[in-house]
Amino acid sequence: MPLSCSQLSVFYGRRKALNNFNLDLKPGEIRALIGPNGSGKSTALQAIAGLITPHEGQVEINGKPAREMPRRTLAKQLAFLPQQPSAPDEMTVEQLVRQGRYPHVGLFRNYSSRDEQAIEWALESTGLANLADRSLHELSGGERQRAWISAALAQEAQILLLDEPTSFLDIGFQVEVLNLVHRLSRERGVTIIMAIHDINQAISISDRISLLEKGQLLFDGEPDELAESGLIEKVFRVQGNFVRIAPGSRPHFDIELIRS
Repeated sequence: MPLSCSQLSVFYGRRKALNNFNLDLKPGEIRALIGPNGSGKSTALQAIAGLITPHEGQVEINGKPAREMPRRTLAKQLAFLPQQPSAPDEMTVEQLVRQGRYPHVGLFRNYSSRDEQAIEWALESTGLANLADRSLHELSGGERQRAWISAALAQEAQILLLDEPTSFLDIGFQVEVLNLVHRLSRERGVTIIMAIHDINQAISISDRISLLEKGQLLFDGEPDELAESGLIEKVFRVQGNFVRIAPGSRPHFDIELIRS
């Protein structure tokens, strides 16, 4: 297992934001974390990334406790993209992507030919090679999100954590980002954990889904199993049905709207 979480618990004051969270990921797997606001998705990602210290439990990467790894070593293994990353608008795409090489370059920021190759690969993988000289404020929403993912890829980490990567994007840009995530998994073998609000997007792209509510892991399994569990209706307090557009296709949750 490239990454596993065992009995992770996180407290904010007296509130238990994450309660005995367990997770095992295979190489190249896409795992979606879903749940209502405040369910613990972002907390889980931050604990895995080492940005907050769990009060109980531990994270292991390739069988080694993540908390025992130096920060630079951990960054070579794992990249984290928060929900609303920020950088100066005048920064170019290439400059942003170069930031991703931080774990690899020396004290005086001397970029080797290996670093340059990684930067070029990250730009090409995200379709941004022709936009490398553009400043961030010139980019569309989808392009900017791809630029941040490109910076994460430049770390050459085999584990990528994404917190709501499609939020605030138009549907076309959402599809653009999800297609990129799928390619990274299938073509590059990157293991991806993605917190996401849209249930149907989670079902369409993920190999497995983890459903949280109030910090508790309620479900961990394949999309088809989730569709048959009845948990979506219960946890999100909506009425609807799972339907399949074609035989063998993944289920799609069709919400029943209340009409007067």
